[in-house]
Amino acid sequence: MKFLRSTIGFMCVGLFVGGIWGTFAEKYGIAGGWFAAVAIIGPMWFMNHYLGLITNEDDGAFIDMGLGVGISCFMRDFFNQGASSAVKSLPTLALIAVGAVIGGIVAAAIERDMAKKSNAQVEISENQNVNN
Repeated sequence: MKFLRSTIGFMCVGLFVGGIWGTFAEKYGIAGGWFAAVAIIGPMWFMNHYLGLITNEDDGAFIDMGLGVGISCFMRDFFNQGASSAVKSLPTLALIAVGAVIGGIVAAAIERDMAKKSNAQVEISENQNVNN
């Protein structure tokens, strides 16, 4: 059931972003894009993350709405325009994968640094308790 809930959450955000965002941006320019960002992503984030439609395990990789949007828009273009659109998007997908790897490495480094600082704080407070 958890997989079905997550799939529905990803599908909803993908449909709204792929179907509405471009219309706002084309008609109203940058302001339309910003409005779409607030009007679409805000409620979708609330539904998916705050209400818990999309679930992420504590010990697993975090999958965010961006993946759902990316897959939805990729598949929409694939079905509407054929395989040529998929081939044209391969360089973009490759760069996204590189960015994801870099982001994962940076996130892991930040997490390790935060753990070191947290452990140092615990040691300092333990030393203060021993001295008192």
